[in-house]
Amino acid sequence: MTQTTALIGAGAMGGAIGARLAATGTVLTVFDLDPARLAPLTALGAQAATSAAEAARGAQAVILSLNAPHIVDAAVFGPDGVAAGAAPGTLIIDMSSIDPAATRDLAARAALRGLHWVDSPLSGGAPKAATGNLTLMQGGEADHVARAQAVLAQVASNQTHMGPVGAGQTTKLINQILCGLNFLAVAEATALAEAAGVAADRIPAALAGGRADSAILQEYMPRFAARDYRPTGRIDNMVKDLNGAQDLARATHTPMPLTALCAEIHRLLTAQGLGDQDQAALMEFFPNPLAKEPTR
Repeated sequence: MTQTTALIGAGAMGGAIGARLAATGTVLTVFDLDPARLAPLTALGAQAATSAAEAARGAQAVILSLNAPHIVDAAVFGPDGVAAGAAPGTLIIDMSSIDPAATRDLAARAALRGLHWVDSPLSGGAPKAATGNLTLMQGGEADHVARAQAVLAQVASNQTHMGPVGAGQTTKLINQILCGLNFLAVAEATALAEAAGVAADRIPAALAGGRADSAILQEYMPRFAARDYRPTGRIDNMVKDLNGAQDLARATHTPMPLTALCAEIHRLLTAQGLGDQDQAALMEFFPNPLAKEPTR
């Protein structure tokens, strides 16, 4: 029997995941509250559904790519949600980035309906999804995670089972701490290079292979220097994740002063109306010494 996968949520990230799955032969049914988001996926052969329940009906696995716990809750347990259409034994793979406690609650409620849950948040963003090179950190029962890894093999080159349900989301929070601090450090270093008259776009090559090297340095310092704000992520999504990390830190009595500063800077930019901008817009926090004085 042909294995069918459903995808709920076709925004920037879900759309990239869906496009990669459809292009590599996955039989895919897709649903999003905004029907316009489905057109690129149906053009690749995916079948559009009119509700999450319809998308889940007959699917062996349902992938969620959504933005917050209450949205995941509504998509799964709300009217015409996944649970209304999915058969017992269906695997729900939540690729959203939400907090571990909410994940455990959602998984427990799904289990009461005979549905299996794996949290599988990601790192790498839409560019890595497009090439099948996402990094996934997963929580759930071992056999459920093995099934999820098979479903996601075409979008990920690194999948790691971190423990029970919620462990993937905890690992994602740690990932976001490292990414948020690295983004901010590279932006700050870019500002210093510009102020000191050094070509910031040449620094990644100069530091390649050294201890300061990183994927964020290589990708983002040239973008920071060019003020290239093309969207691959959102500052307000980083705020959400850093909020989750701070909640976990408070719950575990873990001091995290650098994360607190990083979160405040992201909140400040969001308050200034830049929440929907890419991380490259962190440069707006720093004065640009190369900008011309305004004409008077």
